[in-house]
Amino acid sequence: MTYATYPSLVDRTVIVTGGATGLGAEFVRHFHAQGSRVGFVDIDTQSGNALARELGDGARFVPCDVRDIAALESALDSLLADLGAATVLVNNAAHDKRHSIPEVDSEYWSDRLAVNLNHQFFASRHLAPVMKSAGGGSIINLGSISAHIDLPNLVGYITAKAGIEGMTRAMARELGPDRIRVNCVIPGWVMTDRQLREIITPEAEEQIARSQSLSERVYPADVARMVLWLAADDSAMCTSQKWVVDGGWL
Repeated sequence: MTYATYPSLVDRTVIVTGGATGLGAEFVRHFHAQGSRVGFVDIDTQSGNALARELGDGARFVPCDVRDIAALESALDSLLADLGAATVLVNNAAHDKRHSIPEVDSEYWSDRLAVNLNHQFFASRHLAPVMKSAGGGSIINLGSISAHIDLPNLVGYITAKAGIEGMTRAMARELGPDRIRVNCVIPGWVMTDRQLREIITPEAEEQIARSQSLSERVYPADVARMVLWLAADDSAMCTSQKWVVDGGWL
């Protein structure tokens, strides 16, 4: 297959959170291949440094635990200093650790919101003035199909992902006058290395086969191509929307 290239992404500065592995790494690679300057943060220092070395010029990694908002803002400032004003932010960092309701105490609940939701708001707030000064921008929040289907042992994660959808709409309305678009991408069950290694069981495969309209599995590149389009000028009048990439599950 042959896929689109986007002239408007050439030399555009893009920030990706959680960009060292999985979906985030796919986003970083795809933006870099489009000619963008890509900065990314992640708690996984080893994988982040390896990806930055692999891509070379135009890619910059800063280690960061996104739950620490002060550290996140400092990391974003470092990337801006190196790469220039960012007009694209992909809020991707997340962790879908399984947990039952009786296991969740207040500290763990707060941590699930911190790792899956809070940083999306604060990264967006931090970069919004930069985008405004640049004449506009695109913020792409990563939601999850899990907020719409039956999945047990994920109540904290699912609550955070549902919140992202509401946050997207509120931010789109407030930031629209500054020509900042805010959209939410909702991936289906994506075959990342971690999912294949730790989560995908024969039972999960059966659930996917029953639920998707398309028989093929969803891979990181499928989601990345949607993110590229939302970052590019081709989607200039698209904001406050949910974009589902799930093989026809929902």
